Formats: sequence, C-alpha cells, structure tokens
Amino acid sequence: MMKQRLLYGLILLVCVAMTSCSKDDMQGSMEQEQPYAKGELFVKFSPDVADMIAQAVPTRSGMVTRSGVPSVDEVMEIVGTYELERVFPVDEQREEVTRKSGLHQWYIVRFDGGMDAELVAQQFKSLGEVQKIDFNRTIKRAYTGKATPLSQEKLERAAARATRATMNDPLMSMQWNLVNNGDMFTEGEVVKSVKDADVQCADAWNKSKGDESVIVAVLDEGVFVEHPDLKDNIWINEDEVYRSHDDNDGNGFVGDYYGYNFARNVGVITWNDVYDSGHGSHVAGVIAAKNNNGIGISSIAGGDANTAGVKIMVCQIFSGNVGSSSIAVARAIKYAADNGAVVLQCSWGYVSGRANEYDWGATGFASQEEWEAGAPLEKDALDYFTHNAGSPSGVIDGGIAVFAGGNESAPMAGYPGASEDYVSVAATAADFTPAVYTNYGPGTSISAPGGDQDYYFDYVDDEHGYGEIGCILSTLPYNVSKSGYGYMEGTSMACPHVSGVVALGISYATQLRRHFKAEELQQLLINTAVPIDAYMTGIKTYSRYVIDMGPQQPMQLNMSQFKGKMGSGQVNAAALLEAIAGAGTQMTFPNLYVATNGQVVVAPARYFVHGEQLSFEVTISDSTVASYQKQDAKIIFKGLKNGSTKASVKASNGETHNFIITVREGANNNGWL
Repeated sequence: MMKQRLLYGLILLVCVAMTSCSKDDMQGSMEQEQPYAKGELFVKFSPDVADMIAQAVPTRSGMVTRSGVPSVDEVMEIVGTYELERVFPVDEQREEVTRKSGLHQWYIVRFDGGMDAELVAQQFKSLGEVQKIDFNRTIKRAYTGKATPLSQEKLERAAARATRATMNDPLMSMQWNLVNNGDMFTEGEVVKSVKDADVQCADAWNKSKGDESVIVAVLDEGVFVEHPDLKDNIWINEDEVYRSHDDNDGNGFVGDYYGYNFARNVGVITWNDVYDSGHGSHVAGVIAAKNNNGIGISSIAGGDANTAGVKIMVCQIFSGNVGSSSIAVARAIKYAADNGAVVLQCSWGYVSGRANEYDWGATGFASQEEWEAGAPLEKDALDYFTHNAGSPSGVIDGGIAVFAGGNESAPMAGYPGASEDYVSVAATAADFTPAVYTNYGPGTSISAPGGDQDYYFDYVDDEHGYGEIGCILSTLPYNVSKSGYGYMEGTSMACPHVSGVVALGISYATQLRRHFKAEELQQLLINTAVPIDAYMTGIKTYSRYVIDMGPQQPMQLNMSQFKGKMGSGQVNAAALLEAIAGAGTQMTFPNLYVATNGQVVVAPARYFVHGEQLSFEVTISDSTVASYQKQDAKIIFKGLKNGSTKASVKASNGETHNFIITVREGANNNGWL
C-alpha cells in the first residue's frame, strides 16, 4: 500500500479525530475497529424516571439494577441489563444546577455484551420514558510519532543568540507565533514570513499578561505539571488532598488535585508513558508557560516574574495506551465548568464531514443537525459548560469552548467545533497563508498560527531539521524531549493560541472589573481578528515531508480557494483587549442569597478596580436578618432568619456599592437559591 502522511491525530472512532501536529507515516487507511464500547449505552430518561432511579440509589455512585418503572424494566430484562449508573457523579455543590440542566437524567445502561448495541438502542427508543440515546464511542490514537524535540545543545545555542527583548525567556526569539518581526523566513526574493503574522502579544502584554483567577481546562493527554516552565501556572484544587484516596471536597472525583485523569478514572495525572506524545504539555505551554522567568519559552497568558498567569486545569482524556471513551470526554467537560474553568481547550474533534474518505477511512458529521442527533450527550455536556461556567456576578457569565478545526485539508471544519456555539480554529503559517493541512470553510470561526513544516522544508541548518522552526515551539515532558521543549504543528496548535488569547482577554476584563456574557466576549474575539484575505492570492508551493526521508513530492496550493474561508481572520490579542476596555458592564458587588443559619464568603476586592489595594467597610440595614465578619481579604455573611435587607460595601477610596441580602431556606453556600 502507499504510505500516506498523517498529522498527529487522536481518533474517536468511528470518525472522530483529535487534530494535532507531528508527522508520521501510516500504511493505507486507518484500521477499522468496534466504533463503540460493547454492552453499554447512554440513555437520557425522562425527569420522573431519573428521579425514581435516584431514589433507589444506595450510594453516591449512582448505581442500581432497575429503574422501578415497569415498561423500562421490561426492556432491561429483555436486553440483559445488569447495571444503571449516572453518567455524571453527584457534586453536592452543583447538583441543583446539574438537575436544572437535565444532566442528571443521563445514565449508563450496561447490558449483556453479546447483545448488539444498535438493536438495544432501538428497544429503548420505543419507550416514551426515554428522551435520547447515545453510544459510548471508542476513542483511540491513530499515530505513532511524537513531537520533534529541541536538544539541550540546540536550546543553549539558541538562547545564546536570542535577540528579542520583549520577554527574557531565551527561546522567545524562535516563537514567531507570538512576536513575528517578519525576518525569520526570508531568503532572497522568497519571503515566507510577514511582520505581525502572529497573535499580537507584544502590544497586548502592555495591558495584561494573565490573571491567576482565570482557569483554562485542557482536555488532552496529561500535562507535565512539574515542568519548570509550567508548574507555577497549574491549577490546584485547594479543597482536595494530593494523591488522596478519598473525595475530600465531595465533588464526585477522588484525588483531583491538579484536575482528573478521566481516561483511567483516577485523580493521578500522568504524562510520561511511552505511548504519550507530550501533546497536553505542549498545548499548556502555548497558553500559560511562565513568562519572563529567564528560562525556556514565553506564552500568551503566563504572567511574568511579578504576576501569576492564568491557570491550567488538567482534564486528561488520554493516558498511555489506555483507550478513552465518550464518557471520559463528557465528564471532563462538566468537571471543568463545575470546578471554575471558563475556557475549554479542545484540540480534538470529529473528522470533517467533507474530508477525503479514502485518506481518512470515514467522514464525520456534515451538519449541525447531524451532530446534535448523533452525539446528544456531548452536546448536552457542552451546553452545560457554555451556559454554566463562570458566574452571573463574575467577570464572565458562561464559558467559551475552543476547538481545533481539523487537519484533513477539508473544505469544512470538523464538529463539535463547527457548531455555531463554539470557536473552531484554522491554522496559518508565518506569512498568514493557510497551513497546508488545515481544514477551512463552513464552521471555521477564526485562524491562528499552527505551524507548517512542509512549507518551510528548505529552512534546514545545524540547529533544525527540515522545516521544524516553521512549527510551534513549546513545553514537553522530559521523556519526550530531554531539554523539555520541542516542536509540533496542526490546528491543535492553532487552537491553544485562541484559548490563550481568550484567557488573556478575560484576565484584562478581570483587571478592569468588566462583566461579560460568554457569547458577548466570544463575538468580540471574532470581530477583532486581523483580516487575512489579502494573502489568499497566487500559488503556495510546499513539499510533502516523509519521516526518515525528508521533503518529497513538491506540491502546490491555489490560495484563492481559501479566500473568505479562514474564519473572520487571524486572532488578535491586542485588538481584543482594546475592545474589552470599551465593552461589557462595570461589575458591582452582587446581591447575596444565604441559607438560614448558613453563610456565604465573598472577596470584595473582585468588584472594585484595584480592589487589592483597598480596604472595605460593610453596612447591613437589618442586622436581625444577616450579619457579617471580616476574615483577611474576605467577608463572611451569615443568614440569621428568613427575609431580605439592604446592605452596602464602601471601599477606602470612597466608592460604595449597594446590594440586597436575601436569607431563605434552601439557599446553597455558593449564594444561590
């Protein structure tokens, strides 16, 4: 069979691809395997049936053997059902929101593995008590290659000749994706680099370098949480105990200190298996490697020596050679929302519905309707994130999900990213031209640097192999690269550039105390992109790269086919931050809902510009309804009896915010009814 080039991919069979970067050769089309787990279905029961099942659950695990509804149990008997388990574990703090969103209605139905899952699905679909059916799709990798490591010797030589002074990180001179001076890829009359064909970090950093209150959930392989360029910006669940065997914080996940390993269903994050590529660590570095610390790379929102950057929550959906599944993805999405993430970084998705079936073995969903009908659990989980992440009284109400558009060179982005509700990212080279592998067209929201090794095949010297410097340089685990750094390319490298810019924008809004609806900020992201259609002219020449053989088969792309199809343009951090300053609404101290005999803890500094430098005094009109006490930088409000009272908080600069305290039975300790 002919060898074909495959960009690093993680395939969610039948036709799902986690789009990414380093190149590899494979024989023929992808191996066809069982597309979903045997003996399992996801069933969304009607609310009343879900309540009946819940009443029968003896433990927090949510496992029972029968529903208690005769018609449903009759089908279960026929198909040999032996267990029902809630898809989403009970989180006491978020259960009310979970129920309002209907996610508590989703159950895993486990049955005799000898029964055909599609036939079992038909049996359940005939029941009026069943609203939706989904399959637990098998998720597997379809690659054998890893990143291209940067050797320690090359790192030291590159650091010695570093010339860019924006940050003191020695490898920043090789990060054209962040600051592109237009001088990296020019030989005679051949120009493959354009000034400012980056994400416009230099100007954006004058306003913000990130804020530690902003959390980005990375759904990927595990992240090397001990990497010296990452460790300061890894999210920590302060209510959990490191490597604990108990669910200390009661959120339904044991030992989730840095996040959770959904692939293995354990709290321990892994990154150093022989089958791990380092992809999760690479993505994390683009977003939040520590800036200006004198080592390694720079990042979009990693703070600096004096400022903490945004935090990376590790939602691991791949681990070594352990296969993953739809349930791991769905649980990771909900976990992210429930535990404070406001940006969902997703370098995965289905193969484009318009991909070449011969090359990719199968194609994915071709429309919004097909995707919603074919992946209802995934859609419900993503809706939960976009609607329930953040806070109505915080900087952002809702969450923003960012997806890689796909690497199949297809004229349509892959789902879920192609959905109108999320951001789907196409990849560009250092001259604004589309990367030779990128998907484009319908469903594409925006573009960002993704690297293009085949385009820069002729840039080879003692420091780099064929075209490596035209890829994206970022952090890697030491088992993948002894230096801790290396190159990858793909729309899944473009994706974290957009996630990082979104996180930087939210950080700036935090500094300004501006409040946004998630969809409002998402639209600002799209509207502030740099138009790049002017670069969609002529012919782009490149060479296919074959591992161990170097560049082969000179090829051409007609740029006109991409005009108007790379989203709104290239992501622009500086323009986004400028737009944020004049948009949204000014934050004010929120109205509080407190349980009788309960309490709510609030940090008033979050609602006042430069609040960290201020002191605060509280006045409560009716002290029989509620009381307060100060605790360091926080104020604890206690509910004394049912009722409402006016209150105010006055800052030391004279600014005063008025609010209402409502005390009711049933309010939770997050302050909401």
